[in-house]
Amino acid sequence: MRFNQFILGVLFMIIGPAVMNAQTVKGIVTDENGLALPFSNVVDLATSQGVTTDGNGNFAITVKGFPVTLVAKYVGYQNKSIEVTSAAAIVFKMNPNNSLDEVVVTGNRSKVRSVLNSAVPIDKLYAEDLKSSGQVTFDKMLAYKIPSFNSSTQAISDATAHFDPADLRGLGPSRTLVLVNGKRKNQSALVYINDTPGKGEVGTDMKSIPFSAIERVEVLRDGASSQYGSDAIAGVVNIILKKQTNFTEVNLTSGVTSQGDGFNFGADLNSGFKIADKGFVNFNLSYLDQKKTNRAGKPGKDDLFGVAADDAQWGDWLSRNPDLGMTIGQPDSKMGALVVNAEYPLSDKTTLYAFGDVNVRKGTSFALYRAPYWPGVNDNFNLLHDAGTPYNGFQPTFKTDIFDNLGSIGIKTTLLGFNSDFSLTAGSNKVDYTVDNTLNPSLGASSPTSFNVGGYSFSQLVGNADFSRTFDKVTFGFGTEIRKERFEARAGQEESYINGGAQSFPGLQPANALNKDRNNVGVYTTLDYDVSDAFLIGGSLRYENYSDFGDNFSWKVNSRYKLNNDIVVRASYSTGFRAPALHQIYLSNIQTLVSGGTISNQGTFNNVDPAVIGLGVPQLHAEKSQNISTGITFRSGANFSASLDFYHIKVKDRVLFSGEVGFDGDDTTTNPVEEVLIANDITSMKFFINAVNTITKGVDVVLNYKNVELGNGKLAFSLASNIANTKIDGQIATPAILKANGYDIFNRKEQGRILSARPNTKVLLGTNYDLKKASLIFNNTYFGEVTWQHATDISKDQTFAGKVITDLGVAYKFTSTISANVMVNNLFNVYPDKIDTKGDVVTDLGGRFKYAWEVNQFGFSGTTFSAGLNFKF
Repeated sequence: MRFNQFILGVLFMIIGPAVMNAQTVKGIVTDENGLALPFSNVVDLATSQGVTTDGNGNFAITVKGFPVTLVAKYVGYQNKSIEVTSAAAIVFKMNPNNSLDEVVVTGNRSKVRSVLNSAVPIDKLYAEDLKSSGQVTFDKMLAYKIPSFNSSTQAISDATAHFDPADLRGLGPSRTLVLVNGKRKNQSALVYINDTPGKGEVGTDMKSIPFSAIERVEVLRDGASSQYGSDAIAGVVNIILKKQTNFTEVNLTSGVTSQGDGFNFGADLNSGFKIADKGFVNFNLSYLDQKKTNRAGKPGKDDLFGVAADDAQWGDWLSRNPDLGMTIGQPDSKMGALVVNAEYPLSDKTTLYAFGDVNVRKGTSFALYRAPYWPGVNDNFNLLHDAGTPYNGFQPTFKTDIFDNLGSIGIKTTLLGFNSDFSLTAGSNKVDYTVDNTLNPSLGASSPTSFNVGGYSFSQLVGNADFSRTFDKVTFGFGTEIRKERFEARAGQEESYINGGAQSFPGLQPANALNKDRNNVGVYTTLDYDVSDAFLIGGSLRYENYSDFGDNFSWKVNSRYKLNNDIVVRASYSTGFRAPALHQIYLSNIQTLVSGGTISNQGTFNNVDPAVIGLGVPQLHAEKSQNISTGITFRSGANFSASLDFYHIKVKDRVLFSGEVGFDGDDTTTNPVEEVLIANDITSMKFFINAVNTITKGVDVVLNYKNVELGNGKLAFSLASNIANTKIDGQIATPAILKANGYDIFNRKEQGRILSARPNTKVLLGTNYDLKKASLIFNNTYFGEVTWQHATDISKDQTFAGKVITDLGVAYKFTSTISANVMVNNLFNVYPDKIDTKGDVVTDLGGRFKYAWEVNQFGFSGTTFSAGLNFKF
């Protein structure tokens, strides 16, 4: 008994003072307007012990004694520290994490820098910034927030309608590198072979990661091939996934156009949990259902086939179908996605991490309606209409099943004094096609009406080892990347391609099926030298070797100088490269088409085919670039900042998808091209070739002014603009044999896709007004003019004027855990200019198209109304 009393006495002597001195501090965490921030963290700086606030932002934390420093943390807000000297209640008033000197991790692989003090231009957007655009997909959100980023809906373009090519600075989808948590995202399986911006290129599936899983996005607007490798000629988009574990968030959104179509419904759930109070797992579930829109022309006649409105045979059908049966607009689409992000510290110096996403999309787009007078097409066996009823033609549908996934696992540690990061990342994109509501006329009564027409897959496996260390004023980094890529083309069912094939999209043939891979190894080094607090110089070197075409060496130098605490000048010069995609090297597709009752074959020949090699088309090699950027940043006080950046980008040997090369019309002779066409029983051919040099010049301007007192609220302004111009430098590199026989492999129409298919000017003017529980969003986006170039006749070119799109939204916080928003996009129902055919009926396909589809500024859906609810618990 006495022994027990002795033990208790000793324990009391040990812990008694701590218990007696322990104090409880209570308080609340709010935003800058005094509204509670539920589920935020409050941490004792000395012990790293902390608590989570309740649904009303209140907390109570036990500390050993006073004084003590407490730190409040909340996603999207700056950390706030308070030194507490008594048990009196305290208030943490948090400011949004949009300070002028926010740090970024993109653009420097060794040391983080602030946005204004970076040697290169970088944009940083949080999830709330993206959401305020009112758009429903990540690519469109970026397009309305980053002036040099472009993405618009593509109609009547097969699978391209479900990807919508996106790019930076008008340089095409292939030249923008996309990262997730700093790791390379796989490209899509699709080559954009339709008549849209980015034709012939391969991009990243920007729709595959839902915005609700994103904490922030960092967009580097500068060449970065020497740091990150191929594809970074125009810049880098780095998607940073959420890490929060404090609460579960549910978003519900819905919208519809003013014409009653395009209905969409989305639901997102984001949550997380801690692992042993050290690590975390954040997961995100998303669903989006988006219905089609239709903005087809209504000519009431068909000039493409010479059928007049009062035609004796078809006049009645035309009066009942003035739109010629067309459906032109955004496609039907359904998407489901799971994203997971996790970290677990194994020790003070070592952290294990993993992240990944799975995205499944199913979409339906629409082909040209086969009018009942369409040449060579009929339904004599009543496959698509009931017996005894008039044959009214049919509209084939193009169904796309897309599966995209990415997974990465790695470990960060300290090795021989170096910060080290070892990772393995795997990603793939698969697309399968089904053509419905169509037939293969050659098969008669035995023709299916639904066809599996094949598909494509692309996958990559990437291993990275990165090291960095700071020695006083010098930060040194180096690393290596080993990558394996694979491209697969799958043939469709036999009925989809034989004897003319399925109407609208004949299937891929066994001769087009392939499975090709390649390896590449890259090594790089970076060096930053802070000569003084004001003066920074840096650079990077990279060597890459590809198993299929050879090697490349690129480098970069950059510098930044602070004239004073408010003004910074910066500049960079870099060389870069883009490896030709496996898709561009190996894609082949001989399509059998029916036109005017005659079967004809049109072929895409891959770059290693003897047929194109015999015509002098060289093996594809890497594009090379030179990128010069100069700029200045300025800030005034804590609320105003500005940046101005000029850039000059030269790209040499761009990979092109040629125009159609066919018979020359002279039946008395047979030239080498015609020999290939005859030997392969085709009427025309296309191929990929390094054939053009371009120069892109531009300027980016960004102005931000926030915390302007107005009444009882605060006003914030932002102005961002991009002005750019691309021109072709020199002549198209036409192979000698083709040139000698008078062939133009890249005519004016094709050239227009890289010169003027994207707006040459884009200006974003945004205004936010916060009044306690309410927020008002007012955005104006100016999309500059675009020009469609006729293939041969300059007098038939058309320039589509610039337009301003106005968006208006209101958000309201009912409680600290429930909020709602209402948004009107394109408030004034603005549409692009209508097509002026200038006598060429092919320009609008006989009146089927009212608005341009080959050059597209902002789509043509008109006004959209949307609303959303947000719950946190």
